[in-house]
Amino acid sequence: MGEEGQVKVLKDSIERRSRVMMVVPLLRVVALFATATATIVMALNKEAHTFVVATVGNTPVKLTLTAKFQHNPANVMFVIANGVATLHSLLMLSLCFVSNKYDLKGLRSVTVATLDMMMIALVSGATTATVFMGELARHGNSHARWNKICNNFERYCNQGSGAIAASYIGILFLMIVFVVNIFRREQLNIIKNSMCA
Repeated sequence: MGEEGQVKVLKDSIERRSRVMMVVPLLRVVALFATATATIVMALNKEAHTFVVATVGNTPVKLTLTAKFQHNPANVMFVIANGVATLHSLLMLSLCFVSNKYDLKGLRSVTVATLDMMMIALVSGATTATVFMGELARHGNSHARWNKICNNFERYCNQGSGAIAASYIGILFLMIVFVVNIFRREQLNIIKNSMCA
């Protein structure tokens, strides 16, 4: 009876692991698309607006201002962080398909979990900095006499908001992948411990 129970537990764990192994790549693909979308949308974020600054006689003097993502260091960090997270997701997806061939005594799963956590920290830090700068762009700061710019560059601000939303979706799916991998590793440890006992 003891051996039959262990065999059943082992079969159940293998079946559960195969289901989880199919879910993780799907979650990684969604995270990849979200971070890639955030990178592309923010990197293409640019808007020009022409203002009349004075009138000389009957001729208006115009000034064209351009808002680009490169003008703000937080936005540059946002593009870099989401680009790195996209590359990370591509690398981890490729590891999903060759994982059984190159696993050095469980070192791969620890390394993957560590890299996943680093990507979550990197992307969430960059996204939070961009949200802070976006808040200044939308509402300004009257105490520091920083004027809001979103009333003049509305498309620029809306496109930045869309990139931020895509980045938060990417962070969410990266966190779900991280939690699933941790639970999967814990279940494997429980199974190994019950087999040894």
